[in-house]
Amino acid sequence: MERTYTAERAARAVAEAAGRRIGRPVAHSDDKIEYAKLLKEQGSSLGQIAEKTGIPKTSLHRCLQPKPHKKRISCAMFS
Repeated sequence: MERTYTAERAARAVAEAAGRRIGRPVAHSDDKIEYAKLLKEQGSSLGQIAEKTGIPKTSLHRCLQPKPHKKRISCAMFS
């Protein structure tokens, strides 16, 4: 069993060294996402953006929502 894992890790390392992407394919290119963000800034609705880009509305909700800021915990709080 360990030989199988070792072979997989070796194949993955060779592929990464050759510049190939490993894992699940990207569903939507970065260009499409940037175009969708631009359209949203211009005031287009999600339905209009979905028609123009071909990205489903559910994916647009996920891609276009603002990223939450992580709250930093100060060390002084634990003193």
